Amino acid sequence: MDHEQVGQYWNANADVWTKLSRAGYDVHRDHLNTPAFLEMLPDVTGRSGLDIGCGEGHNTRMLARRGARMTAVDIAETFIGHAMAEEQRQPLGIEYRVASAVALPFPDGAFDFATAFMSFMDIPETAKVMSEAYRVLKPGAFLQFSICHPCYDTPHRRALQDATGKTYALEIGDYFRNQQGEIEEWLFSDAPAETTAGLPRFQIPRFTRTLSQWVNGLLDAGFTLDRLGEPKPGDDAVRAHPRLQETQAVAYYLHVRAKKPGPAPLAE
Repeated sequence: MDHEQVGQYWNANADVWTKLSRAGYDVHRDHLNTPAFLEMLPDVTGRSGLDIGCGEGHNTRMLARRGARMTAVDIAETFIGHAMAEEQRQPLGIEYRVASAVALPFPDGAFDFATAFMSFMDIPETAKVMSEAYRVLKPGAFLQFSICHPCYDTPHRRALQDATGKTYALEIGDYFRNQQGEIEEWLFSDAPAETTAGLPRFQIPRFTRTLSQWVNGLLDAGFTLDRLGEPKPGDDAVRAHPRLQETQAVAYYLHVRAKKPGPAPLAE
């Protein structure tokens, strides 16, 4: 399976994904993953940024509201359609394009920074993704991305729970088996049955890589590793959203920031 075939799956997912996420049912994104990502993000005020795999534009809009001059791409044209409609409704100066992360339609050294929120792990051509992100960044610019944690999002995974239903550990296995597009089907678990009734389930091609494959891929592309994050929710967040409790047992997500060598570009 290649990136174009993957894009067809995400295009089919896009309408339902947009509907449910905008209704507040992507709890892991809204109350754990994105807040931690933005807390780790350097100041982007006045900087030109590229959001790679932007989906319907939720996180791109948050970057624009932080003062960044944003461009965003996604291979799924339906996602880009939803993002552009929101930009027309509430303009933030974001330019959206239908494009693949493995063939970014921009010249070398075009951006001060790049982000990818939970998109890189959905693209099979991992090395090309890294090299393209490196190419379009200015010297001294940074790439920050989030992925499912490769040490815990393994082909075999089972939550271990105590008598109260609290997850205390994960049983994991097949860590070294790189999945190459096996399809998972699901919907956001926080969405009530009356909301999801009649909706098609997401079909998600899975591509798993080991931690060393991710880090070495960055280094091979020319990046230097700058910072890592493993978000964990606080007790208040878990009380408000009990399904987050399992992410207190192990890290579900990995945040990575890497830099292209050179002096940091000046903000405009």
